[in-house]
Amino acid sequence: MSLQLFLPYEERTLSLKNRMVMAPMTRCRAAEGDIPTPLMAEYYAQRATAGLIITAGLIITEGIPVSNKARGYLWTPGIYTREQTDGWKQVTAAVHEKSCQIYAQIWHTGRVSHTSLQPNNEQPEGATDEAPGDAVCFAYDEDGNPANVPISTPVPLEAKGIERIRNEFVQAALNAREAGMDGVEIHGANGYLFDQFLNSVVNTRDDKYGGSVENRCRLLLETVDAVSEAIGAERTGVRISPNGKFNSMPEDPLMEETFIHLANELEKRNIAFLHINDQGSFGMPPIPVELIQKIRAAFSGPVILCGGYDAQRAQDALASGLADLVAFGTSYLANPDLPARLQNGWPLNQPDMDTFYGGGAEGYTDYPVYEG
Repeated sequence: MSLQLFLPYEERTLSLKNRMVMAPMTRCRAAEGDIPTPLMAEYYAQRATAGLIITAGLIITEGIPVSNKARGYLWTPGIYTREQTDGWKQVTAAVHEKSCQIYAQIWHTGRVSHTSLQPNNEQPEGATDEAPGDAVCFAYDEDGNPANVPISTPVPLEAKGIERIRNEFVQAALNAREAGMDGVEIHGANGYLFDQFLNSVVNTRDDKYGGSVENRCRLLLETVDAVSEAIGAERTGVRISPNGKFNSMPEDPLMEETFIHLANELEKRNIAFLHINDQGSFGMPPIPVELIQKIRAAFSGPVILCGGYDAQRAQDALASGLADLVAFGTSYLANPDLPARLQNGWPLNQPDMDTFYGGGAEGYTDYPVYEG
């Protein structure tokens, strides 16, 4: 199969072997202290090439908390301590050895957290003090066992907390570059901190970070500006999820206005890419195609589309001009040689959902490559 999906891509600082992106996926396999491990380096290196000529295009890491207050799940590798930063160096070295680029997704979960994950069992931070419905996170239950537990009631961020978080994202980006990452993706999607500020139903603040579309986009854009100043806009990407319902996010009547405004503002900033996550493949309402078209018209830089794509749908998105790159999630998780499988029409391994989060090599580095 000779498709645009498998052609090289060169734009700004992206120099990719093909148009396939490994989407960020939380796997919860960090060591004590949330330090990346040799097993993680093996996992990412497998998906960089799997020992084949056909390589991955771009790898975006799992979400990486920018501080110990940014955590929403157990055993997610951080990038805010010296040990964590050094731990990521083994990952980037393994991926770069395969001639693949890797971006760190830097992350604050906001209200999607639990007191057992917070310093001194404090309440999580959020845009407001409203908990996200029936959402859960992977934390410790009342008996101290790892489990999916209800989200704790958050406390609204004040001005000093907002400034601290901006600074934490800047430091995380600097640490990522020190660790050998080619750039960072700021996680603005899926009901986490920045998404909580963007949503007009969740964000009921009456200060300069709430109310108007300009105010609701302010925190994300200020963070983009600060990170861009630190490491370069050309190495700073952003992920969004218009119409997203993950983590009990409500329907937003101002969704289109918000994301078109955001796309226009990001266009001015010449960032590395805009990554649009469509949750339709998870049984949730998809992003209207018309909205993706409007975002694409507003933002002329590289656009990554993600959400249940197979080879044909990916090719269609590229051919139509809606996307420059296409990200694959669970299919990449279960198929380290995914580019070769798609190009040759080989059957795919099916992911084992029981091993998605936590554990060791099982369901992580033991998925086989295709042998015919």
